[in-house]
Amino acid sequence: MAVPPSRFRPLRPPRAQTRVEGAEYPWCVSEPIIRLKGVTKRFGPQTVLDGIDLEVRPGETMIIMGGSGSGKSTTLRMMIGSIQPDEGSIELFGRDICGLDEEGMNAVRKRFGILFQSGALFNSMTIAENVALPLREHTDLDPDIIAIQVMIKLELVGLRDAAHKFPAEISGGMKKRAGLARALALDPQILFYDEPSAGLDPVTSAQIDQLILSLSTKLGVTSVVVTHEMDSAFTIADRMAMLDRGKLIKVETREWYDRLRRTTDLDAGGLDRTDRLIRQFLRGDAEGPITERREESDYQEALFGPPSTVTTVPSIEPTRG
Repeated sequence: MAVPPSRFRPLRPPRAQTRVEGAEYPWCVSEPIIRLKGVTKRFGPQTVLDGIDLEVRPGETMIIMGGSGSGKSTTLRMMIGSIQPDEGSIELFGRDICGLDEEGMNAVRKRFGILFQSGALFNSMTIAENVALPLREHTDLDPDIIAIQVMIKLELVGLRDAAHKFPAEISGGMKKRAGLARALALDPQILFYDEPSAGLDPVTSAQIDQLILSLSTKLGVTSVVVTHEMDSAFTIADRMAMLDRGKLIKVETREWYDRLRRTTDLDAGGLDRTDRLIRQFLRGDAEGPITERREESDYQEALFGPPSTVTTVPSIEPTRG
């Protein structure tokens, strides 16, 4: 059966084919495919993100990292349009997605895929049916063509032989790969990953990392990865963005972060506080600015709140002169 040529986008050129002569990083010469400007998000009185500026260019893998509560997941949720910022703008493919109606947002969502932390597969469907779902919902392809597309996507993630199994019959790593195959169903230009290595053993985690690298090379997709797994981050990153307490404190290349991570204790004394904080996070050191900051908080105040003002006026006025 002939496949109608208008149904599918051609594969985007891999990084090696988009390299510009003299450019150290081929993606640095392109216009951003994702742009965050002054993004601020509050939940009640708490400011979760404070004036975030970030650009992601076509074909690169951007790591967003930081400690628990730093705002990583909130940043990802705003990038995919799940929640709206209170201030600032978020552009995908040159279009501001803030304030888009559901129809407009759905059109944008067809151009990116998401790998959720748990895989988020439908347990009542086989792996093949899970991958086919976006094609059935968002295209008018013939069922035979959908079946071919599903097999292609499952082959990309090494799960073609598991097509007829249900999620309960496969391992955690296989669920992640199945979720990735579904994210690839509509040939997205951007892939968002939410903690892709979470809950996996080291070997399976390494396999997921290699799969992410392989897809970036073969398909030329832009990847945004939220993680605090440093081994994975340094394996797959082109650039890395560090969040701390809702602020974006550093966006640099993987090589810059790697040099900082390898800085000796002797040389670390000459770093400023921000770089020492990042170094502690990268290395997982027990001592440093992060732990010092926690120890600076007053334990009694944390338990009972700020001390009350005690009046110095006696409750009974003295009668003797």
